Amino acid sequence: MSMQTPPYIWQYLPLALQIVAAAGLAAGMVGASFLIGKHKNSRTKLGAYECGMDPVGDARGRFSVRFYMVAMLFILFDVEVVFMLPWAVIFRRLPALTGSRMFGFYEMLVYLGFVAVGLFYVWKKGILTWAEDKGDL
Repeated sequence: MSMQTPPYIWQYLPLALQIVAAAGLAAGMVGASFLIGKHKNSRTKLGAYECGMDPVGDARGRFSVRFYMVAMLFILFDVEVVFMLPWAVIFRRLPALTGSRMFGFYEMLVYLGFVAVGLFYVWKKGILTWAEDKGDL
């Protein structure tokens, strides 16, 4: 007596059930909120809201270069943390991996030195000084 194996597509049944359950839960939450929630629309509630200020002027206005420089600085230090985390996780095993007791430590000092030079550069350029707006640098 040989047992017949189910079709391969049936292996996706748990995934399909999970998608159906998630969609049903989301639809149920939205529907319950619509049915149970209070609907008192006022002028203030329906007004545009952005950063706590009423929008004034053209939305396509030019931004100062300072805005983009600060965004790049954020990305720089965000990436710095991304590179430091794996190093910190294996720091205790680095002597066995590299053959040198202090190689991993010196490696991170060099890396942080490059980051410090970049920070010093933008600090001297005046990008971090918000009190003295220099326009487009």
